[in-house]
Amino acid sequence: MFKSIAIVVLILIGAILIYAATKPDTFRVQRSASINAPAEKIFPFINDFRKWVDWSPWEKIDPELKRSFGGAASGQGAVYEWEGEKVGKGRMEIAKISPPTSILIDLDFLKPFEAHNIAEFTLEPGGNSTTVTWAMYGPSPYFAKVMHIFFSMDHMVGTQFETGLANLKTIAER
Repeated sequence: MFKSIAIVVLILIGAILIYAATKPDTFRVQRSASINAPAEKIFPFINDFRKWVDWSPWEKIDPELKRSFGGAASGQGAVYEWEGEKVGKGRMEIAKISPPTSILIDLDFLKPFEAHNIAEFTLEPGGNSTTVTWAMYGPSPYFAKVMHIFFSMDHMVGTQFETGLANLKTIAER
């Protein structure tokens, strides 16, 4: 009996590992929102990490969050580092900007898992509103592929992006 259960468990584990190997080598999570404000008004809220405290969903998750800023005050070269019990440890640096339509951020998670990704904001003006798209993408190593079988990265991160974009909308439309 024990031998049969062990064989079934090993087959299930093997199937999960094989299935994980078929997952894509990269991932992308993306959400968009229409904001009733010009791109020129929205752009500074994203381009200055100090202003993220007002709208980023991760700022509210951990009240004991330790943050530090470095590099440029805003724009290319601006750096934001964080560490907290609930949000881990990481670093962001604005790598490239094209005011007022795009911001590319190097995003490094250090704890609880190490990952190196890109965060990208695009602002597309249209009439009296701007469509803001927040995306994160990067490599999906094998360990992440296994984790993605059990946890939806699109749901977990996408939900936070939706909250952040809603917060940004509220601030920008004031």
